[in-house]
Amino acid sequence: MDGQRTEIASLGEFGLIDHLTQNNETVQAGTLLSVGDDAAVIDQFGRQTVITSDMLLEGVHFDLMYTPLKHLGYKAVAVNLSDICAMYATPTHITVNIGISNRFSVEALGEFYEGIYAACEKYHVDLIGGDTCSSQRGFVISVTAIGEVAPDKYVTRAGAKKGDLICVSGDLGAAYTGLQLLEREKRIFLESPGVQPSLQNRAYNVGRILKPEPRVDIVEWLRENEIVPTSMIDVSDGLSSELLHICRKSQMGCMLYEEKIPIHADTKEMALEFNIDPTTCALSGGEDYELLFTISQADHEKISGNSHISVIGYITEASEETFLVTKGGNKHKLTAQGWNAFDGEKN
Repeated sequence: MDGQRTEIASLGEFGLIDHLTQNNETVQAGTLLSVGDDAAVIDQFGRQTVITSDMLLEGVHFDLMYTPLKHLGYKAVAVNLSDICAMYATPTHITVNIGISNRFSVEALGEFYEGIYAACEKYHVDLIGGDTCSSQRGFVISVTAIGEVAPDKYVTRAGAKKGDLICVSGDLGAAYTGLQLLEREKRIFLESPGVQPSLQNRAYNVGRILKPEPRVDIVEWLRENEIVPTSMIDVSDGLSSELLHICRKSQMGCMLYEEKIPIHADTKEMALEFNIDPTTCALSGGEDYELLFTISQADHEKISGNSHISVIGYITEASEETFLVTKGGNKHKLTAQGWNAFDGEKN
């Protein structure tokens, strides 16, 4: 940025929007009218529309002491696209609303939008609108994502059936350990400002919290292999919490096997460093944005050919309740220990 600071007030709201969207390019054939009018116009060509919305609040969902603005812009888009993926849909469009105070310069917001555009480019999504307003307390971000799906082919949390296999993409717990590391280094910095952060060899876990990736690739692979999940959800609040959502909505029970839960070697190492059980990180950590879904046993052979998908359990009758089978063979009642947005603690 070469030390340049342009005050937002010098541009005004519409001047700021024009500045931030001057290089906005659209790639979706269905985008008929984008940024710059009272509303956008899109044509989904006979496909059904999936819509989701999410807020990120400074001090609650992110800390600017260790979150680069470009990463924040990318993540704001990514977490919404993840919800579209969880419906077995393809993300196509987003709108971005922000509330900002005068401590942010035009250049700083330019960095934030760089991240937004990077995510849009990677996932072939068009930015088609939004709003900016003044915020008295911190940075407020609200993103709405729009996707498309073939008529009545969307997948909800409510379709799991007895005997279905429980699957999850990628690995779990990495984002939580990355967050613990960043919080620890922040505390050290506040106590001793001259101390440099110790993040060597922790790029994987730090990256998982600062720059998550929605699993568009998994949805595409499932479609290509003609696998339609019976239920699906994205892992934003922790595996146990998400699995219980599926069981509640589907009115079923489950048997989850601890030894089957995929956890990256770096996550295991970091969890032990923080004296936390790696399984606890996976069950309760959240913000991994992997896809948790159930499939018919008939699709097991197809799934087993994908190294990015793990079968971690199966669905049971509701009367059999929800259980975690430990590595030692003991059964424990599965409880939701994930993030609760309303008390800021584990619920």
